[in-house]
Amino acid sequence: MSEEAWWVYRGTGMPHEGIRELPPAPPWRRFAGTSGSEAAHLLPPPEPDDGSSARRLGRTRQAAAYQANEKEIELVNLALHLRRPLLITGKPGVGKSTLAYAVAHELRLGPVLRWSITSRSSLGDGLYAYDAIGRLQDAGIHNGGVRVGSLGPGRRRAAPGIGQYLRLGPLGTALLPWRHPRVLLIDEIDKSNFDLPSDLLNVFEEGEFEVPELARMGPGGQRVMTADPHGTATVTGGVVRCAAFPFVVLTSNAEREFPTPFLRRCVSLKMEPPNEERLAAMVAAHLDDTDQEGQVRVLNGHAQEIIAEFLRRQRDDGAELANDQLLNALLMAGRGLWDGERGRQLVRESLLRPLNQQ
Repeated sequence: MSEEAWWVYRGTGMPHEGIRELPPAPPWRRFAGTSGSEAAHLLPPPEPDDGSSARRLGRTRQAAAYQANEKEIELVNLALHLRRPLLITGKPGVGKSTLAYAVAHELRLGPVLRWSITSRSSLGDGLYAYDAIGRLQDAGIHNGGVRVGSLGPGRRRAAPGIGQYLRLGPLGTALLPWRHPRVLLIDEIDKSNFDLPSDLLNVFEEGEFEVPELARMGPGGQRVMTADPHGTATVTGGVVRCAAFPFVVLTSNAEREFPTPFLRRCVSLKMEPPNEERLAAMVAAHLDDTDQEGQVRVLNGHAQEIIAEFLRRQRDDGAELANDQLLNALLMAGRGLWDGERGRQLVRESLLRPLNQQ
């Protein structure tokens, strides 16, 4: 695969500073996130190094091992150049979400901001949450009529600031004025209610939104919490306004159709099931089964045999199988279940049972 000169994301899995080579946004996709002391100077936080990141360790390995094909690389770069969301459609388990992590890892764009969609998700959930009741309760505790002698006669202790009760969601955090675009994963957008795709359009077009609770407090800056662990940011004048449009990845299992205005504002990618090479790389990332050169080792002598059967069932039998099923089968094979005929039958009938068969 030859690397094209216009590629920023190269699909190598090796981190680099290629995001600095991204040309300026087209005039119709430039945003005005230049007000306030932190404007265009926010840097993404490092990956958290605590117990909460144990699962993300696997995500990092997946991202490094992910082998994007040429079509995927091209469409990722189109979305980066055009500052448009990337809508990825494909069957469950083909690697749609992993591509977002691969881009963030290679371009050093910080932790992925993930918004998992349900049928009850609304635009507000992605933008911010305000705990008004908690603030009122704390204000009552502080100003409940009890005089504090150290504050002087008749004086009451000041209530906590609003920033302790307002947290930006994944979308709201992505729209802060970062120096380079953050990666926002809006996962399984096809599960949303009918209105959410259309509701997203205005935010995607304007690159900003207002927080009324902060706007009412005047033109000054307010420190609020963000979707990053322990993250905070200053919002000036009650408006969150991006400087660089985030790299937005929307995934869909193709369970519904989207409005035409939504589709024409996205770069669309249909992701096909992975081949044997990509599956082996995924297995290595998940099961930590690589040698010093990063090549997948044969798991208990049977990994390649199971991968080949997995692919044959998909290709020849039309079976719907998810990568999670393959991982479960390989894990149990590594624990001896593939050594006997009874164990092999159990793997085939239970762990590799096609999803389209009842």
